[in-house]
Amino acid sequence: MNRLFGAIVACVIIVMFYGTIGAAKEVQSPLRVELLWPDGAPGAKGDTEGDKPTLTIYPAPEKESSGTAVVIFPGGGYGHLAVDHEGHQVAQWLNSLGVTAFVLKYRHRNSGAGYGHPAPLQDAQRVVRMVRSRAKEWNVDTNLIGILGFSAGGHLASSEGTHFNKNYYELKDSIDGVSCRPDFMILIYPVITLDDSYTHAGSKLNLLGKDPGQDLVNSLSNEKQVTSDTPPTFLVHANDDKAVPPENSINFYLALRKAKVPAEMHIYENGGHGFGLGKKNSPASSWPERCVDWMKARGLFGKKDS
Repeated sequence: MNRLFGAIVACVIIVMFYGTIGAAKEVQSPLRVELLWPDGAPGAKGDTEGDKPTLTIYPAPEKESSGTAVVIFPGGGYGHLAVDHEGHQVAQWLNSLGVTAFVLKYRHRNSGAGYGHPAPLQDAQRVVRMVRSRAKEWNVDTNLIGILGFSAGGHLASSEGTHFNKNYYELKDSIDGVSCRPDFMILIYPVITLDDSYTHAGSKLNLLGKDPGQDLVNSLSNEKQVTSDTPPTFLVHANDDKAVPPENSINFYLALRKAKVPAEMHIYENGGHGFGLGKKNSPASSWPERCVDWMKARGLFGKKDS
């Protein structure tokens, strides 16, 4: 009886062992993560993980690749990063469309020794340059590099899309020799203004600190910085967003319209804030489909549109 019991246990262990191996084969291999600044970020205050912004690379399947790339800026009020539902999940969605995606872990008030402006914008400018300079390596079209930002990440994205003519760090290498202007922007419940009338107070405090000068506030209130060179933009917001009022998107859209920049905006009656790709069966969950329609109409799927 004991021998029989032992044999049964051994069989179970073997099945579990090989079952585990089989399951492991189904797990996606670890994605590549690269330092944005291998020799240290400008203005770095320390040498911890939080002082070293990174890029997580999600290559589109080779046979499905459109040549389009999107860099994702997760939200988090410039005090943390919502890298799951506003980062990695979004990258996987983009991959399903044949888009190569990149998730940026940028510096903020609670990373490393703590960072405010201009560190996040330095990281944003660097990452667009990095993707464009290595486009061939990543099977990306240099004219189809977009940015997608959520909440405070939307503020960072809109800053990148309106401040690309000014360098916020000293240019050092070949990567910095290319343009940091994105070819299109996707802004989801974005913080746009830093004006007290309808900004997100926490994002403003984390980015600029207490009592920032009015000139700096105006400069980073991005509805005031739109020009005819601002990239085409897709905007999403919810009417019942209590954290970041929809006036942020509305006023940015009006500024884009005035400058004759192609733009599309969707404001859902309900959805609140922070819904990421949207909860199943909720109205706001349709925004990814609307975004795909907009991208197709603008020819932003490269090889898939040809």
